[in-house]
Amino acid sequence: MNGRSLHRQLLLWLLLPQIVLWLVAAFGAYRLASRHADELVDASLLQAARALARQIKPTASGIFVDLPRSAQDILSTDSADPDGRVIYTVSSPPGQLRLGDSRLPPPPGMPALGEPVFFDTLVPEPMRVVSLDQHLGAAGAADSTLRVQVARSSASRELLARRMLLDTALPLSLLIALMSMVVWAGIRKGLEPLAELQRQVEGRRADALDPVQLRAAPPEVGALAGAVNELLGQVQQNLATQRRFISDAAHQLRTPLAGLKSQTELALELATDPALRQRLQRVHESAVRGARLVSQLLVLARAEPEAVAAQGWAAVDCDRLVHEATTDWVPRALAAGCDLGVDIVDVGLRVQGVELLLREALVNLIDNAVRYAGSGATLTVRLRRAGDDLWLDVEDDGPGIEPELRERVFERFVRGATTGEGCGLGLAIVREIAERHGGSAQLLPAAPHGCIARLTLPLQA
Repeated sequence: MNGRSLHRQLLLWLLLPQIVLWLVAAFGAYRLASRHADELVDASLLQAARALARQIKPTASGIFVDLPRSAQDILSTDSADPDGRVIYTVSSPPGQLRLGDSRLPPPPGMPALGEPVFFDTLVPEPMRVVSLDQHLGAAGAADSTLRVQVARSSASRELLARRMLLDTALPLSLLIALMSMVVWAGIRKGLEPLAELQRQVEGRRADALDPVQLRAAPPEVGALAGAVNELLGQVQQNLATQRRFISDAAHQLRTPLAGLKSQTELALELATDPALRQRLQRVHESAVRGARLVSQLLVLARAEPEAVAAQGWAAVDCDRLVHEATTDWVPRALAAGCDLGVDIVDVGLRVQGVELLLREALVNLIDNAVRYAGSGATLTVRLRRAGDDLWLDVEDDGPGIEPELRERVFERFVRGATTGEGCGLGLAIVREIAERHGGSAQLLPAAPHGCIARLTLPLQA
């Protein structure tokens, strides 16, 4: 099933709102800093404009500006930004320049007397401007209006806004980063029970159906584990029912099949009609095959994990096991025209397991070799050590098996040849028993021809 992990989705849905809120807060902080910077700059400009207006005195012939050079230098310098510029104009009436920089534009609209007007201009450069109109009257002179304008470069205002933004956004960014780390750690901690449940389920064999155990799991994960345990219990119950049915059916079939086999043997001895004997022979072969199939089904039932555990494990002497199994099979091998021998390379090898099942596995390998190697073949049962394992090989010099079939024949009811009386369960039983003992089973080519059936088992520590 494809899709993003729950950890990533939770992290995304928790961190994304934080990032959005951080952006909104940063934008709001910038707007707030800009507004405060405008207020500070506007207050400074208005103070300078009023100070300049106080230095202008009306006279009978016009106006007199009492502005010494030192005061002009102070007005021309931006204390917040030494590289910025401050310019001013004095006009009376408005529009008729009396002092200052003529490039400053007039204020928009019709300003009221005594009310400052703030605006931005790009001439002669980006600047913030305050314009203040005042009534100017003098004895012996006509009343007139005085306009004082002071402009400051926008660089100082932007610099102040950036400083305020940094002072606000940097701690906020550190707080967001800290919150993200806490959220990430919290998600990991919260999802640990799910990770533990995943590890327990993934690390199991297909036949391990014991309940899942979780320590201090939250109710949601506990409910999931409970559902998994309930499912495992149902599967275990169904498998136990199937195994019990197979075992009971096999036990019930053994007696009638044995009776049928005996009766067909007696009938073959008494029958004189060739056609009848041929039919009886076919019935006898079917009875023998059925009896073997029932016997192998019982072995498969005994090889199940619960059955293996019930039989008890013990140290198995592999030398004795090989000698006894091979000796029992020598007469049948000779009857089939095969030469069966033993080659024990390393003596004293022991494994931990169920001796009855290991004997059944070795017998199945010998039986398989006798059936398919053919008359005149030489069979060797070889036992030797391979590191921490032992190799139990049954080697023959028969025709061998095709490479593409070497793995498939370990499946149930799959046969490597159409001849013979096998039912396709022998090698499946061998692999089942080998895996129950922590080992493996495989078919390998023999030189110059033939096949090696190898059972690999871990040696007793």
